[in-house]
Amino acid sequence: MELNPHLFTPTHPCPLKPKRKPLPLKLRCLSNTRKLVGFVDYDKGERQVSVHVPGFNKSKRIRTRVQSDRFQKDWAVSELVAKILKLSQHEDIVGLLNRWVGRFVRKNYPILIGEISQTGSLEHSNQVFKWMKNQKNYCANNDIYNMMIRLHARHNQTDQARGLFFEMQKWRCKPDAETYNALISAHGRAGQWRWATNIMEDMLRAAVPPTRSTYNNLIHACGSSGNWKEALKVSKKMTENGVGPDLVTHNIVLSAFKTGSQYLKALSYFELMKGTKIRPDTTTLNIVIHCLVKLGQFEKAIDIFHSMRKKRAQCDPDIVTFTSIIHLYSVSGQIENCKAVFDTMIAEGFKPNIISYNALLGAYASRGMNEDAFLVFNDIKKNGLRPDVVSYTSLINAYGKSQQPQKAMEVFSKMKKNKLKPNLVTYNALIDAFGSNGFLPEAANLLHEMETNGVQPNIVTFSTLLACSGRYGQKFKTDSILAAAESRGISLNTVAYNSAIGSYMNIGECDKALALYKSMREKNVKPDSVTFNVLISGCSRMSKYTEALEFFDEMVDLNIAISNEVYSSAISVYSKQNFHLGPTFGSRIFVLENEDDTCTRRQEKWENAFALFQKMEMKGVQPDLIACSALMRAFNRGNQPAKVLVVAEFMQDRKIPMNDTIYFEMLFACSILQDWRKTIELIGLMEPSFNTMSIGLLNQLLHSTFYKIVATGAEINKSTYSVLLKNLLAAQNWRKYLEVMEWMEDSGVEPSVDMYQSILAVAQSSGREYSVIIQDRVERLRRKNMPVR
Repeated sequence: MELNPHLFTPTHPCPLKPKRKPLPLKLRCLSNTRKLVGFVDYDKGERQVSVHVPGFNKSKRIRTRVQSDRFQKDWAVSELVAKILKLSQHEDIVGLLNRWVGRFVRKNYPILIGEISQTGSLEHSNQVFKWMKNQKNYCANNDIYNMMIRLHARHNQTDQARGLFFEMQKWRCKPDAETYNALISAHGRAGQWRWATNIMEDMLRAAVPPTRSTYNNLIHACGSSGNWKEALKVSKKMTENGVGPDLVTHNIVLSAFKTGSQYLKALSYFELMKGTKIRPDTTTLNIVIHCLVKLGQFEKAIDIFHSMRKKRAQCDPDIVTFTSIIHLYSVSGQIENCKAVFDTMIAEGFKPNIISYNALLGAYASRGMNEDAFLVFNDIKKNGLRPDVVSYTSLINAYGKSQQPQKAMEVFSKMKKNKLKPNLVTYNALIDAFGSNGFLPEAANLLHEMETNGVQPNIVTFSTLLACSGRYGQKFKTDSILAAAESRGISLNTVAYNSAIGSYMNIGECDKALALYKSMREKNVKPDSVTFNVLISGCSRMSKYTEALEFFDEMVDLNIAISNEVYSSAISVYSKQNFHLGPTFGSRIFVLENEDDTCTRRQEKWENAFALFQKMEMKGVQPDLIACSALMRAFNRGNQPAKVLVVAEFMQDRKIPMNDTIYFEMLFACSILQDWRKTIELIGLMEPSFNTMSIGLLNQLLHSTFYKIVATGAEINKSTYSVLLKNLLAAQNWRKYLEVMEWMEDSGVEPSVDMYQSILAVAQSSGREYSVIIQDRVERLRRKNMPVR
């Protein structure tokens, strides 16, 4: 997926704008006694509107009653609310309210509770409400109770909200649609969708007709709890009852699908939504982008993002959109684009929030780019934001992946010092940081520490420990980790079983691995492609080829999608079956396990491997390096060296990189074919990689292939000799070095000045005795190559 160069270019210039002062806002009301005042701050995107109501208006009776009392104050409602908020809940709020002359006007009470509930202060609102109910002029009404129920809903206090619902009926206030809506919303926020459904049924029994908001609140209650099926039922019922869905309804249903991980259903619903007259908004497209990212359809998500930026009048991208695109590039591994999107977001006038910073920080952390992650972490603090638990966890993850567990521990300590409580994800990241770098005792200690601090480990914790113990061959650790999980009542899932089976396979405990797989099937835990890849490759390493192929057949029978790694492992099994390397270094001797095996059996093995390779291609699975090297090995062992070179051409066409194993198989194939011209070409191809090649491959090249070329009398150029001399020099084999230089002279190829200087440099560090011998032989070679005058 190529990046559009115009994708991150601002669509319009964004000059720096001077800060504007908050504009005063005055609205005229029909009543002479009320005045709406407030302000709008365009730079910060803030607004505030409040009602100014005088305490006693123009009532002569009230004025006469309070004008002689110097302690009575005629505060406006907004002034009174400001004074209440300045007091703590333990101070004399009741005394302040008793000094307010507005308490004698009954109409002031709904305004007062509306103003103070708008601030979101639950404690102050409760005290004011309690005081109101003790006043002689107070008269309960639906508006007051609806506002209080909504306030408790904002604070997820469903029991108190439900208590207010019953209390209002005792005060002879009949709940209306707004009351039920507020109560359904309260239970929806708390994830109690069954309660919300029951309230809806009570509403119908009370003959209160549900509004569109009622249905939307109930759909949201079901969807936010992950119960997308129930949300869909409510939306259908809504249409059947003649209440048409609006854009909010569609967005809530889409969000329900997203929460329930039903991404394909969300996209299908979006397509149906296009057929209606309702236009999607930014929220709609943000949900669609999220679903496309989860499904790996990155290009479609980018196209939607690009169209949003073009059609700003319809759906202007917001900070959520940009954050989703940053996450997209993080998941797809295009980390450099994450920063480009982040910078574009700032250029278009958006101020990044903590979620945006965490998305960029997490992108760097996923690749172990600890320095870039640390810079983003510092930017969070520089821009006036406080790093949260997610920020610290991402930084811990960055240091863990960059093999710096001690740095990760420093971040963890700093996090606790800043009074942030580590959560389960934080501890899992720190355990992985130590465990993946071989510090298993420290990882195990962290398990005990998290339990001491009241954080219970989950299956991810034990999966991480199992993977780390297998990677470093800790047999007893694997047993103890499994026992610890069992003692805590944690049932292993597919990922945990895969880690445990792989752990046993890595330490050669095949029987325990197979027993664990049997237990996995008995407990109805479904294996996946990773499970079978671990089993097939593990059995193959221990020469249990029959068992490996049985697992492959079982995987096919279970209709599990065969991954690239499984194909490669199965091809490798076919290439190894019934053969092993002979004892002669630099050559292969094929040894059959049974004396009755014939060439037909050999042919069968490479044909099976090739058939599997072809099936891999037909299924659209891209062959990798392991699959190609295994197929080459099968061809060489099946006496099909020409096909090895065909596979090499296939790798070049598909731009699959080559390694030592591939070069080894190609050299062996050329040796069987006695195609020395091709061998010399191959040596030239390999030359740039000589510095990183293994000694075994170089020895194969020197002691087997090169000497055979020389023995056949094939023409060898100067560059080929240069390759051989470099590697003899690296092996400190100066005798062979001088011998090859003599071969060059005999074949009419003159050694270069660098060749002479290299061997003379070796002479200086080889001791006096060998130094004299080397210098003498070099001098004789030079004299022989000097032109005759």
